[in-house]
Amino acid sequence: MKNFRIILLLLFSSISFQSIAQSDEEVQPTNMDKLLEVVRIGRSKEKAENQKRENEFLSNRDRQQVLLDEELAELARQEEIADRLDKIFKENQELLRVAEEVYLKALGSLNELFGHITSISTDSRVTFESSLTAAEFGKAREVFLDNLTRKMGESTELPTISELERVMSLITEEMVATGSVSKFKTNVINVDGSQSECEVVRVGVYNAVCGKRYLEYVPTKGQYQFLARQPAGRYTGSAGRISNSSLGGGYVSFAVDPSGPSGGALLANLIQNPSLWERIQQGGLIGYIILGLGSITMAFAIYKYYVLFMLNRSVVAQMGSSSYGNNPLGRVLKVGEAHMKDAIDRLELKLAEQIMAERPKIEQGISFVKIVSVVAPLAGLLGTVTGMIITFQQITLFGTGDPKIMAGGISQALVTTVLGLVVAIPTTLAHSFLQSSARSVVDVLEEQATGMVAEKAK
Repeated sequence: MKNFRIILLLLFSSISFQSIAQSDEEVQPTNMDKLLEVVRIGRSKEKAENQKRENEFLSNRDRQQVLLDEELAELARQEEIADRLDKIFKENQELLRVAEEVYLKALGSLNELFGHITSISTDSRVTFESSLTAAEFGKAREVFLDNLTRKMGESTELPTISELERVMSLITEEMVATGSVSKFKTNVINVDGSQSECEVVRVGVYNAVCGKRYLEYVPTKGQYQFLARQPAGRYTGSAGRISNSSLGGGYVSFAVDPSGPSGGALLANLIQNPSLWERIQQGGLIGYIILGLGSITMAFAIYKYYVLFMLNRSVVAQMGSSSYGNNPLGRVLKVGEAHMKDAIDRLELKLAEQIMAERPKIEQGISFVKIVSVVAPLAGLLGTVTGMIITFQQITLFGTGDPKIMAGGISQALVTTVLGLVVAIPTTLAHSFLQSSARSVVDVLEEQATGMVAEKAK
């Protein structure tokens, strides 16, 4: 049993040292003695390797200890330097405090004055940066005030008298410019981004115009640029008047408000107002149909009124002529002349028949104008209902948080109603005029026919 345990131990040992044994001479144990020899060789090699590793570890440990000692010595040296610098800092801080007290005592009441000058310089620089006068006076005053503010903020150098006088001069210059009108030439940024030289008229700090177009000042570029959208014609007309006028005196009608930072919001709101064509476009397809139908109807009404006018002239001319012309009255008189020898009843019937034959030609197309005058408001009402449906759908999808979302539907709802009334009113008047003109021609025919019957009755 004891021999069996020894054999198992030797087998496990041989497996663990198999690689070592095979690397040497590839000895293959054939009996117990050789197996013990192999195990003995493997143990000696493993012991040698472990001893080597242990020696390396101890060597590294000693080196790490040396490095640690060096770092601790460096830390102590740096702490000593830090304590010395901290002491020097406190001493300098005390010296600085004493120097500042001496400095403030020397300034006396000027300290508060310089504080006000610093505040005024800062506020003035901010005002100059966005003022309409900046394009005329340039960026030099802003650079000067910025340097002066930085200089006084450092408290190392006092402002000179010339610098204080220049601050006062710049502020006075801006105050005068706010109440004056100036004309000068400068480069202006066009809508497409290009630049062109233009004679600019600046009205205080409220407006700047070039020709008939309004300008705005771009602080980041230091230049004027044309507004992307100009207001209505009557406002650009006033801009043109002031551009073409002389600055020597007199009065010029001009809308002074808005594009400058000191102005109001009138021009800004006027620019946002849609033009007439944009309002028409808000009516959508129904609006276009209403306008198209109204245009065709009015063109036909003008043509029909011309035809009736010429027909009325020919009828009036026929009344003073002895021959029968190619006109309604001439044809009625010709029929009456042909049946003048017949009985009165037959003559009257023939004349009435001819008048009835002439009436449709005279009144042809007038009913179309009347139909359009009735249909146009109904089409406008259709557009109103459609627009409101769109509006309610948008409210359902997006809510009522953003009014711009509902603007399209509301615009269509209102514009189509207006377009319907715009078409209905003139077409109603046109129908009335046409009906009156046609009626006057028919009245002349009936009057002449009645006269022929009366003459026959005598």
